[in-house]
Amino acid sequence: MREILEDAQAHIEDGYGRAQKHQKQHLPKRFYKEVSVGTVENGFCVLLDGRPIKTPGKMIVQVPSQRLATLLGAEWAAVVGDIDPAKMPLTRLVNTTVEKGEETLDAVKAEIVKFAGNDLLAYRAEGPQDLVDLQSKHWDAALDAFSKRYDISFKVIIGVMHQDQPAEVQSRIGELVKPYGVLAAFSTMLITSVTGSAVLAVGLSEGLFTPEQVLTDAYVDEDYQSKQWGEDGEAIRMRAFKKQDFDAAVKVLELVGREA
Repeated sequence: MREILEDAQAHIEDGYGRAQKHQKQHLPKRFYKEVSVGTVENGFCVLLDGRPIKTPGKMIVQVPSQRLATLLGAEWAAVVGDIDPAKMPLTRLVNTTVEKGEETLDAVKAEIVKFAGNDLLAYRAEGPQDLVDLQSKHWDAALDAFSKRYDISFKVIIGVMHQDQPAEVQSRIGELVKPYGVLAAFSTMLITSVTGSAVLAVGLSEGLFTPEQVLTDAYVDEDYQSKQWGEDGEAIRMRAFKKQDFDAAVKVLELVGREA
């Protein structure tokens, strides 16, 4: 399963590093003049000079939302010179979903559930006290909101020693993601990977949390360290890249819903 997931989520698991590799590789030049949106039997597609775009595996890219197709088209229209996937987060996400979605849908959902058993929000620092307080302020609120809506209890763990969450946590997460379609599942998995938290990702997908709240909670530790020791240039660049992917996933969920 891991090999399948790594292939299916190539841009998710190491997006920034893969983008750097793309920059070192020879990128194709823009070969088209006109970008438009067309219709196909099951939805909408982006047309380059009248021809539908395809994934690297030569599959026609089609989506159920005209608005999503328009946004995909905007990424292609914005290309000047090289076609750089690192600058096209929606295209990367949708291409992955089209190529690997049905094949790996169950595995992607299982991976989200697995994250829930080792969720970022459940692991707390032993110190210093101001970091402990920050984690409690942000993460307790998120866990409490999730617990109240779905009637489950989380186990908060002090330190880094792995301990599984109660079985009901993973079971409930599994029930929530079960009806997700390929676009919703891959988008939720992308958010899970960016944040390290299935609770935040599924809560966002379900409308329990806002994108702003999720990002704030996900970067509590990193923001604390930045304030203590100063910002790291490489970390800033990686965070910006992940933010592009995060925003793309949020937009997909907004436009297609959970069952597409």
